[in-house]
Amino acid sequence: MKKYDVIVVGSGAGMIIVSRGIRAGMKVALVDHGPMGGTCLNNGCIPSKVLIYPADVVRTLKAARAVGVEAKIERIDFDLIMRRMRSIVDEGRRGMERTAERAEGLDWYRGWGEFVGDRKIRIGDQTITAPRIFIASGSRPLVPHIPGLAEAGYIDNVSVLSITHPPESLVILGGGYIACEYGHFFSALGTEVTIVGRNEQLLKGEDPEISEIVRKRLGEYVDIRTGTEAVKVEVKGGKKVVSALDLAADAVREFAAEEVMVALGRRPNSDILKPERSGVEVDRSGWIVVDDRMETSREGIWAFGDAIGKHMFRHTANREARVAWNNAFGQSVEEMDYSAVPHAVFTCPQVGSVGMTEAEAKAAGYRVLVGRAEYGDVTKGYAMAEEESLAKVVVNAGDGRILGCSIAGTGAAELAQQVVYLMNAGDHDSGPVGRSLVIHPALSEVVARAFANLLPPNEEIEGDIREGIIR
Repeated sequence: MKKYDVIVVGSGAGMIIVSRGIRAGMKVALVDHGPMGGTCLNNGCIPSKVLIYPADVVRTLKAARAVGVEAKIERIDFDLIMRRMRSIVDEGRRGMERTAERAEGLDWYRGWGEFVGDRKIRIGDQTITAPRIFIASGSRPLVPHIPGLAEAGYIDNVSVLSITHPPESLVILGGGYIACEYGHFFSALGTEVTIVGRNEQLLKGEDPEISEIVRKRLGEYVDIRTGTEAVKVEVKGGKKVVSALDLAADAVREFAAEEVMVALGRRPNSDILKPERSGVEVDRSGWIVVDDRMETSREGIWAFGDAIGKHMFRHTANREARVAWNNAFGQSVEEMDYSAVPHAVFTCPQVGSVGMTEAEAKAAGYRVLVGRAEYGDVTKGYAMAEEESLAKVVVNAGDGRILGCSIAGTGAAELAQQVVYLMNAGDHDSGPVGRSLVIHPALSEVVARAFANLLPPNEEIEGDIREGIIR
């Protein structure tokens, strides 16, 4: 059995620990079944956003007629789109692999690892141990048992990156961010897309007002069926036919397409890793349980990223990794703060959010003020003719502390980031928004306008809320 100072399971955010360990002169073992780089690089954030940008361009060209510009799309080069995506993924992965292979003090174990005892991990016929272990084992697509699905065949967020042509028609099972992003991508390329989601709300984790805007705008190009659960898949006449139960009508409806995509969530890899053999607690779904310091129930073992099933974003995992490292080797205790975790959904329209929704803030016991502004309320937004859009902010009525922000519209991720900075400055005070000069005319005014419109829920704004901005 080989001994190390540190063992890291997973080469996504886990590489932060690997890098710091090597720089500190430690003997480090990396356990990863590959491909190097984890979900974000290989089949998550990076490849999907390279694919989605051309879809944004298509939608922008088609929307331009609202401002007097008629554009025609001559051809969409699907091969080029896919080659660009694969090139950035391959280049990034190869760069990481070369670095890992050359790193002094690092042993890279290529394969699935599993705990076989207290702080002991076996990879193939080799067993390794270390006093400190960091688990960043990630997750994989959740594929529930739907009769006929496996026999009919399907694609997911991994296999979709290997297709050679866009299907003529596609049924996407699921109503979350993966479904909405790929629904946007394929529909922009000319595929007839149907989204079948069990939850009544599209993007159920978002503020309902934001979700409704996405439903309306994406629904112009995609047949969206929420409150509908797939119960069977079969092949008929050369098509894959999804039978789905309309939960409200208690009726079964059929949706036929060339291809079916599964986007029904994620599941942990703990069933493969078996961390409980080392005293690490997992919850009923298999996600690893950690405290605010990212430490598991077994002293000396930390976990972060998708493995813990909390905020499954790469930027969150990176911060969690640093917190875990600091608690393992730092001079003081550091706790993870989830109060201002941002995220985006790159669909049509784009969504950017941070913190709590209005409903979440109320459920937490806050007395809230809510401010709303549409893009058309400011000059740049009016110029863009983006009618279905919204910036919504939620503030604690007692002290003006920002609790959350949700935006749907062009550039929503960048706009929401302004609020992220405020929520990480001092006591989350919203005051700097009112004290700051805002570039005019710029789309960022819509965020300032939302804060300026802060009112108790259900109160209406009298008069022209554009006054002072457009005039």
